[in-house]
Amino acid sequence: MLTFHGKSVFGGIAIGKIYVYQKDNRLIKREKITDPESEIARFQKARKEAVEQLGELYQSSLRKIGKSEAAIFEVHQMMLEDLDYVQSIENIIEGQKVNAEYAVATTADNYACMFASMDDAYMKERAADVKDVSERVINVLMGNKDSSPEMTEPVIIVAEDLAPSETVQLDKDKVLAFVTRLGSSNSHTAILARTMGIPALIGVDADFKKLHGKLGVVDGFKGVFYTEPEESVLQELEEKKRQEEEKKNLLLSLKGKANVTLDGREIKLYANIGNIKDLALVKQNDASGIGLFRSEFLYLEKDNYPSEEEQFQVYKTVAQSMAGKQVIIRTLDIGADKQADYFDIPQEENPAMGYRAIRICLDRPEIFKTQLRAIFRATVYGNLAIMYPMIISLDEVHQIQKLVAQVKDELKEQGIAYKDVEEGIMIETPAAVMMSGELAKEVDFFSIGTNDLTQYTLAIDRQNPKLDDLYDAKHPAVLKMIQMVVDNAHKAGIWVGICGELGADTDLTEEFLKMGIDELSVSPGKVLPVRKKIREINLDKK
Repeated sequence: MLTFHGKSVFGGIAIGKIYVYQKDNRLIKREKITDPESEIARFQKARKEAVEQLGELYQSSLRKIGKSEAAIFEVHQMMLEDLDYVQSIENIIEGQKVNAEYAVATTADNYACMFASMDDAYMKERAADVKDVSERVINVLMGNKDSSPEMTEPVIIVAEDLAPSETVQLDKDKVLAFVTRLGSSNSHTAILARTMGIPALIGVDADFKKLHGKLGVVDGFKGVFYTEPEESVLQELEEKKRQEEEKKNLLLSLKGKANVTLDGREIKLYANIGNIKDLALVKQNDASGIGLFRSEFLYLEKDNYPSEEEQFQVYKTVAQSMAGKQVIIRTLDIGADKQADYFDIPQEENPAMGYRAIRICLDRPEIFKTQLRAIFRATVYGNLAIMYPMIISLDEVHQIQKLVAQVKDELKEQGIAYKDVEEGIMIETPAAVMMSGELAKEVDFFSIGTNDLTQYTLAIDRQNPKLDDLYDAKHPAVLKMIQMVVDNAHKAGIWVGICGELGADTDLTEEFLKMGIDELSVSPGKVLPVRKKIREINLDKK
C-alpha cells in the first residue's frame, strides 16, 4: 500500500481503478519556412477553428455545469482574439521565418512565464489558461483531435494536471474522482470539480505512470490518496463511504422540517447562489430563502454592462420562483478577484483592498442606479431585500440612501410600481465592526461576510495558497468581532446573519446561536446538514 497526501478541493470517498491520463507531450520542432505570409494565414485559419471549437465547448458545457462555470471557455476565446497574443505569434513567424506550431508554443511559454511570475493568485492561474488555448491551436495545426480519456468503467483519474477543457469533457458517470500533482484551489479546474461534485485532490506528489490499473482510494475529507490499500484500510474507508451515503439519505428526511432548536428557538436558514440556475439546488435542499444572491455574476457573464431590463428579468424570475420566500440581492461586488474587462479597472498591487464593490458603485452612480432601478422594479413580484457590500462608514450609507431616494422618485414619476423593502449592509471589514453600533441605526439588517472579514482582520490574502495554513476563520479575533456585531445589531432592534463560508461550519452552529445570530446563509448543499445540527441543539441546557 502506498499513501500520498494532497489538498482536497472537493470532499467525498471514491474507490475504484486508477486511470492515468497522460497528455501527448510531443516535441514541437522549429522548422524554417520560406513563405511567412502563407504560414501566418495557416495560423489564422487554425486560430479561428480553435475559437469555433471553444464556442461549441461553451454550449455543451452550459448543459453540464451552468453558465457561470462554462464562462471559462468564453475567456479562452477572448485570449485567442487578444491582439498582443496574435501579433506575438505572427511576429515570430515573420521575423524568424519559422513554422506556426513553434511560434504558438514559444508565445505560450512566454506568456505562461509572465503570468506565473505575478504575485496575484488570479493572474497566476492565467498561465494554465494560455497553455490550454495554445495547445488547442497547435492540435488544429497538426491535425490532432481532442483526446478525451476513453473509459469503459468508472475510474479515478490521475494526471499531472487537467485543463478546464479536459475536465469539462469528462464523462461524469465514468469518473469517481480525480487526483493531480499540479493545480490550486482557485483554479478553474478545481471550481469545475466542485460544481460537478467530483471528489478531487491537488498537490499529490506521486509517480503516476506506475499507478495505471491499480486499485485506488481517494479520501477527499482528509486529502489522502491510497493505492492498493491494505484490507483493513479498505474496509475502514468502505464503511466511511457507506456512512456518508446514509447521512445523505437521512438528511433528505429533514426536508419540510422547521429550523428550530430543541428549546424552540427558530433561525432563518437561507442559501447563497450566483445565478438562476442555482434556484433548482435551493429548492432541492429546501432552503427557507436566499440570503445572498451574488448579482455580480450578471456582469461577469457578459462582455458589456447588462441593461436595466436584462437585470430586471433575472431579479423578477428569482423573486417569483421563490414564491414569497425572502431573496436578498447583494448589489454589484466586482473588483479584487472578480474582474470584467469592460469595467476598465486599473491593475492594482493589492486589489482585495482596492477599487471594488460599493466603492465602484458610488464612484460610477449611473451603473449603480441602473441596478437599483432593476431591483426595485422586481420588488413587486416577490419578497426581495437589498444588501450593500464592503461598507466602512456612515458616509457611504448616506450616499446610498440618497441614490435610492433618487431612484424611487424617478420610478414614481414614471408610474413604475415598486415596494419599499428591507435594506441591509454586509459587515466585512474591521471598520464596519467597530462602527456597527452607529451603522445599525441606519439599516434594517446586517449580514456578516466572514470570508473577507477574516482576510482583513488577519491581514491575510485569502487568494494566496502560501497562506492557507494561516487563514483561520475561527480565529478568536474573528469570533469576538461577530459577537460585537450581533450585540450592536440587537441593541438597535435589527436582525443579523452570516453569509460567509463560516456559517456552514456545524462545529460553530451552537456557538453562533448562543451569540444571537438570527440567520445563516450557506451553499445549497449545506442547508440540510446545518438544519440537522440546529434541530439537535438545546440552548437552555446548562
